[in-house]
Amino acid sequence: MKAREIAFKILCDIEENNNYSNIAINKHFKNLKISNQDRGLATEIVYGVVENKYYLDYVINKLSKIKTQKLSICVKILLRMGIYQIAFLNSISDYAAVNETVNLVKKYDKRSSGFVNAILRNIIRNKDEILNVDIENDDIMYLSTKYSYSPWMIKNFINSFGKDFTEDLIEANNEKPSIYLRTNTLKISRDELIEKLKENGLKAYKVSIIDEAIRVENLKDIENNELFKEGLFTIQDISSMMASKVLNPKENSNALDVCSAPGGKTTHIATLMNNTGKVISRDVFEHKLKLINVEVENFDASILDENSINKFDYVLADVPCSGLGIIRRKPEIKYKSKAEIKDLPVLQRKILENASKYVKVGGSLLYSTCTILDSENIEVINNFLKENDNFELVPIDEVNVDLDNQEKGYLKIYPNIHGMDGFFIAKLKRVR
Repeated sequence: MKAREIAFKILCDIEENNNYSNIAINKHFKNLKISNQDRGLATEIVYGVVENKYYLDYVINKLSKIKTQKLSICVKILLRMGIYQIAFLNSISDYAAVNETVNLVKKYDKRSSGFVNAILRNIIRNKDEILNVDIENDDIMYLSTKYSYSPWMIKNFINSFGKDFTEDLIEANNEKPSIYLRTNTLKISRDELIEKLKENGLKAYKVSIIDEAIRVENLKDIENNELFKEGLFTIQDISSMMASKVLNPKENSNALDVCSAPGGKTTHIATLMNNTGKVISRDVFEHKLKLINVEVENFDASILDENSINKFDYVLADVPCSGLGIIRRKPEIKYKSKAEIKDLPVLQRKILENASKYVKVGGSLLYSTCTILDSENIEVINNFLKENDNFELVPIDEVNVDLDNQEKGYLKIYPNIHGMDGFFIAKLKRVR
């Protein structure tokens, strides 16, 4: 099976089953024997189509008498794929984009091949005009169409950050995110791991902000990588690594991660504690972690656990959130409805409230999210502090990232400013 057909099948799966693209890609690639080149093109088309869905549909609707919501899923996806290749992929000739797309239409919906062929050729004949977004005097609809976002999101960003920052942010969200590894310092030093990665033909670079972080290029098929199988590294973004670094747990202490799946921050905490003391990793999903000082418990963080009150030196609450900081990795997040996320601050506040009860006097409580909305971040913290005067924000000096805010006890991280996933981290101390 060729790259475009694989991409088509993955995109159908995403559209029909509301799957996240990264999960659908992994599922379809699992037992496929294909070249790295085909794998790369299929992945690029899938992410490209998902990232630009509203824009691609806008172009279709300019040219087609049948609007996208009336088209069959098969024809709509193949049109999106064809237009994406013409509009965004300079490495592919327009002729190849049209030909290959029409061949797939002939295979999956023969009677629509003339219709698809006509639309794609129409675009090629009049490229600049047809691919241009000509929405005037409406910044929200213009940006929402050009960059493919739910309009409420663009409106929220403009109200919070202003128009220029919003354009910068959504441009940055279109960039391909780097892959970062966290060295398992219990088994190997960062320098040694970089050498081993280079011996395996990978490009690997130190990251200055985090001692154990490495940026890698051209890392493929991670599950089968020997160094990964030996447990020498974990894949984790810089901003996610920062949470455990800022918590800064000391050896031989008791730590609790109340929302730990898939376990990256838990294993980081255990490593920072040098595999001493005890780390409890909780979530509503069962998952297995292979560290001596980690115990995994299936527990819902929104329910208070009476047995854990005042028991822990360090508590991490990395709460469920809207995910608007990780759009580069999960582009579907751009299409979330306002209703889907409106109740999150209530849940976040409840988890933070419960987590705070588990902290000993003098202990640390860390709150983090991978979103950039104040309603899920600093507002949750401020509301919590109003009712819990036994906690206060403490300056963050473990990393140097957000010099505007870290003295005040929190970090606001944005892809367009800091070049990493959007994140929020607040560090609280129980003072009495």
